[in-house]
Amino acid sequence: MNHSIDQSHRDPDLFGLLYGFRFRPGERGREIDSAQALQSLQHPQDADEFLWLHLNLAHAACERWMKNHLALPQEFFEALHEGSRSTRIEHVDSALLAVVNDVVFNLSNMVSSDVSTLWVCVHSRLIVSARLQPLHSVDKLRSSVKAGECFRSPVELLVHLLRDQGEVLTQIVRKTSLSVDLVEDQLLSSRLSTNRAELGSNRRVLVRLQRLLALEPGSLLRLLNRPPQWLQKEDVKELRKSTEEFALIINDLTALSERIKLLQEEIAANLNEQSNRTLFTLTVVTVLALPINIIAGFFGMNVGGVPLAGDPEGFWILVALVATFTLIAGRWAFRKRRDY
Repeated sequence: MNHSIDQSHRDPDLFGLLYGFRFRPGERGREIDSAQALQSLQHPQDADEFLWLHLNLAHAACERWMKNHLALPQEFFEALHEGSRSTRIEHVDSALLAVVNDVVFNLSNMVSSDVSTLWVCVHSRLIVSARLQPLHSVDKLRSSVKAGECFRSPVELLVHLLRDQGEVLTQIVRKTSLSVDLVEDQLLSSRLSTNRAELGSNRRVLVRLQRLLALEPGSLLRLLNRPPQWLQKEDVKELRKSTEEFALIINDLTALSERIKLLQEEIAANLNEQSNRTLFTLTVVTVLALPINIIAGFFGMNVGGVPLAGDPEGFWILVALVATFTLIAGRWAFRKRRDY
């Protein structure tokens, strides 16, 4: 049994630890395993040292391990199972609780529109992040840490995560804007776009991202107005700055969604106008053919007294009358159409 316990400390996959890092202010992070992380938490040797642990909630033993070994508030575990996963950052007891909806990471290096949730708990010496699916912003943060970027505090890691998320959103907005520009150019050049389905898909993605990724203003306002005492002034300043930048990106996303909506309305109006013109033309043709059908019906009756029946020029007289009426009515109808 002791062998299995020792093995669980050496093998992070047994409880879902994906990676961990130890930081000191002004120094690059050093990757650690679970045994080193627990040793640092239980017997800290440096007051300035802090840790980042990133865990996989899809692992069956992950949540139980966090409850047994990490001093996390109960609200963190409640947030893992709640139905509403709106993006927010709030002060809970002596920690910061962040629920962040992030873009799912994929191996093709293409920006995905799928969204999953990242749960983050920040203490003065510890930041714990947990997820169900690989996420793009967290992967960018890990790359920055492994590249040697230095961090002052756990909150600075959270700020960096929000900024990485903002960069991912900026890529989505930029890519969607290029697609919208192409449709708009086609519309302005009187070439009706055939990409209506693509516009609708882009708009649905943007609205979904806006709904899921926008920070709750109430929780953030309470945090910034009453920050915990262990939070450094620089951290509060950087957090405020990053959230303002994130809000600007969300506004850009909203503006792009409204732009797509206007394009959809204009395309629909053009299609409706084109349909009306086609219907008007068919109606005019039908009306112009009506006298011919009526006359043909009358002269096709097997009754006496048919006009011009004995006149050798009767047929051509009727052709001239019908042609004259059709030309006059046609010119009048199409002149009215041009007026509209």
